[in-house]
Amino acid sequence: MRAGMARATSGASPFAVAQAVTDWAMHLSRAPGRQLELAERAARNATRLGAYAFEHFKQDGTAPTPPFSPDQNDHRFAHAGWATLPFAMWQQGYLATRDWWDAATSGMPGVQSRNADRVNFMTRLLLDAVSPSNFPLTNPEVIEATRDTGGANLARGLQYFVEDLIEHAADMPPAPHNGFRIGETLACTPGKVVYRNDIFELIQYSPQTETVRPEPVLIVPAWIMKYYILDLSPQNSLINWLVGQGHTVFAISWCNPTAAQADLSLEDYRQRGVMAALDAVTTIVPDQKVHACGYCLGGTILSIAAATMARDGDDRFASITLLAAQTDFVEAGELLLFLDESQVAFLEDMMWDQGFLDRDQMASAFRLLRDEDLVWGRATRRYLMGQEDKQTDMGTWNADSTRMPARMHSEYLRGLFLENRLTAGRFAVDGRVIALKDIKAPLFVVGTEKDHIAPWRSVYKTKLFTDCDLDFLLTSSGHNGGIVSEPGHPHRHYRTGHRKAGALYMDPDTWLANHEVQDGSWWPVWGDWLASHSGAPVAPPRMGAPAKGFPTLCAAPGTYVQQT
Repeated sequence: MRAGMARATSGASPFAVAQAVTDWAMHLSRAPGRQLELAERAARNATRLGAYAFEHFKQDGTAPTPPFSPDQNDHRFAHAGWATLPFAMWQQGYLATRDWWDAATSGMPGVQSRNADRVNFMTRLLLDAVSPSNFPLTNPEVIEATRDTGGANLARGLQYFVEDLIEHAADMPPAPHNGFRIGETLACTPGKVVYRNDIFELIQYSPQTETVRPEPVLIVPAWIMKYYILDLSPQNSLINWLVGQGHTVFAISWCNPTAAQADLSLEDYRQRGVMAALDAVTTIVPDQKVHACGYCLGGTILSIAAATMARDGDDRFASITLLAAQTDFVEAGELLLFLDESQVAFLEDMMWDQGFLDRDQMASAFRLLRDEDLVWGRATRRYLMGQEDKQTDMGTWNADSTRMPARMHSEYLRGLFLENRLTAGRFAVDGRVIALKDIKAPLFVVGTEKDHIAPWRSVYKTKLFTDCDLDFLLTSSGHNGGIVSEPGHPHRHYRTGHRKAGALYMDPDTWLANHEVQDGSWWPVWGDWLASHSGAPVAPPRMGAPAKGFPTLCAAPGTYVQQT
C-alpha cells in the first residue's frame, strides 16, 4: 500500500510538502509586523511597475530601465521583444510577483530554514509554470517566429510533442543521435577491459607515449552517471588527455543495476568496487602506488575507501584527487530540498517495490533544480519555437542516465545526506569508525563555481576534516561543465591554492578573496601536480596480466556502458 502511494506521487512525499507549508503559514499568521512589511513590498512593487509603464507611454525615444531583472542564468527573456509593450509589462509583472514571493518565504522568525527554502522552491516552480514566456500569445519571440514561418514552428512543435509523449508513455530512452555513438565518437579512447564482476568493469587504456609515469591512475566515477562524462569526444576527454600526458590510466565503468541487484550495498561498492579495482591495478602494475581520482559520488566512496585504508595501514595510494566531490553534507545544496525523513521513507517504499531508483525519477529531480531552463525553456524552444534539441556530446551523455540499487541508495541518503556520518565521526566500516583526518596521501580537491549538486563551499570543507598536504582548486562553470574543461576551452578560469600538512584552517570566503583568478583550463595544473608526485618515466606496462588472472576481456569501452 505504501509503495502504491509512493508510485502515485513519483516518490514525492505530500507530508513533507504539507509540513513545510504549514510551518511557514502558521508563523506568518502570527507575525503582523511581517504581514505589514509584505503589504508594503507589494505596494512598492506595484508603484514601480506603474512608473515603468508611465515611462513607456512618455514616448520620448528613450528606453526606460526595468525595475526588476531576471536571474543571471535565466535566458527566457533574452529576446529584444521583451523590452516592448505589452510584453515588457507582462515580464515585469511576473518578476515583481517572484520578487514578492522570495521576500515572503525568507526571513520568517520561527520557521525552520529547510521548510522556508522548500516553500520558496515550490512557489518558484508554480510561478515558472505560469511565466509569460511559456505561452505563444504572450511570448514575443514565439509570435515573431510564427509570423516569419507562417506557423511552421508550431506544426513542428506539435510533432515533437507527440513524439516525446509516445516515448514517455512507452518508457523508451531517447534515440541516440547519429553524430554521437558510444565507442565510436564517445568513450572512444583506445583500451581494454581487464576485469569484470557484477558491479563494474575495469578499463585499462592503451599508452599513447613511449614512456609513462610509473604510478598508474585509477578513476572512480559516480554510479549515478555513466563513466564517459570523463571520456566524451576525443578533444574534451579528460581520460584521453591524461593518457596523452604519459599516464597509465584505469577507469571503473559501473553496471546499470536491475531489480535483481536491489540488495547491493554501499559497502559492496567500496569493497567489490573500489577495492577490487585497486587490487587489479596493483596486480597489473606491481610494486607501484596508485594515483586515485574520484568524481562526484565516486569521490565520496573513494574518500571512504581511503580513510578505511589509512585506518588499516594500507598505503597503496600515492595521491587522491576529488573532483566536485563532497565529504560533508551539511551544506549539500538544493538537493537537500528533496530530503527529510518523510521524503526518504517515500523513496524507500518506491524502491522496495521497484528494486531501484529509476533513471527518470532521479533525472526529474535534477531538472527541477533548473526548471526555468531545463523544463520550461526547453519546452518553449521545442514545442513553441519548433527547434530540435541541440545535439552535443554532453547532452547525449546526460540523457544516458542510470538506475540506483535500492539498498545502496537508501544507505547513501540516510548515512551521508541525512545523518552526515562521515564527517560527524559516525561512519563505520567493518564495525569500526573511520576518520578522514587519518588520510596521509596528498589531496587535490576541485570545486566548481556554479555547482548546484556539490556546492564548492561544501566541497571546500574537505580541508576542515583533513590534516594532510592539500591543494584546492576552484574552477568556473558547473558540476559537469567545470570538470570537462579542456585546454583551449573559451571563457574558462580557475583559482588554486596550497595548504601544507598540519596548517591552520582558512574559511572559504577568505580563501576566495586571497586567491586571484587565472585564465584557462585547470587540467594542466592538475597534470603538473600529478607529475610532481610521480617518479621518472618508464616503459609502459602490458595490457592486463593474463598470468595473474586479469586477461583482456574485450575492447574499451566495454559492455556495461551499453546497458540501458
